Amino acid sequence: MAVDRVPVLKRCRSLGLDPIYLGIDKKSNRESKRTNKKLSEYGMQLREKQKAKFIYGVLEKPFRNYYAKASKMNGMVGTNLMILLECRLDNVLFRMGLGRTRKEARQIVDHKHILVNGKPVNIPSYRVKAGDVIEVKEKYKSAQRYKDVLEVTGGRMVPAWLDVDQENLRGTVKEMPTRDEIDVPVNEMLIVELYSK
Repeated sequence: MAVDRVPVLKRCRSLGLDPIYLGIDKKSNRESKRTNKKLSEYGMQLREKQKAKFIYGVLEKPFRNYYAKASKMNGMVGTNLMILLECRLDNVLFRMGLGRTRKEARQIVDHKHILVNGKPVNIPSYRVKAGDVIEVKEKYKSAQRYKDVLEVTGGRMVPAWLDVDQENLRGTVKEMPTRDEIDVPVNEMLIVELYSK
């Protein structure tokens, strides 16, 4: 399995991204060496795609598949792409506050700790739908890990499209998110321009 092993803060610096979007409250003290360089149009489009891939932890081939799926759906392709990425199970867990970062949420799913509508799911890219109930398995609810996670994520804002009960480590997807509810600093129109060449 392919894994992105680039140091997170270094990658954030090169993409001009605030690590807070990844759930990390560290700051890099170094300056990016490329701050003064002017980016070409292609360079800007590529950077936006890399930013989206990095934030959601998706590699190139699955990202291209998401784009293909988004272009077949009704509505704007860029908006559809962002909604598809936002509805990944690992991202929904991160938004619910059951993982400090998306990588940690992905690991929790991989380790089979999660039930979706009462059935175990261990696929981080599983697409949640409106009305889905997501919860931690009963035998893991008392684990120290989740107490530690909730301590860190307790003050985090939960998006309006999710209904979360942090006491019982469960949540419901009330509706599909709209683009306005997705607070990711990505200009999806540049990604569409890049892929439509």
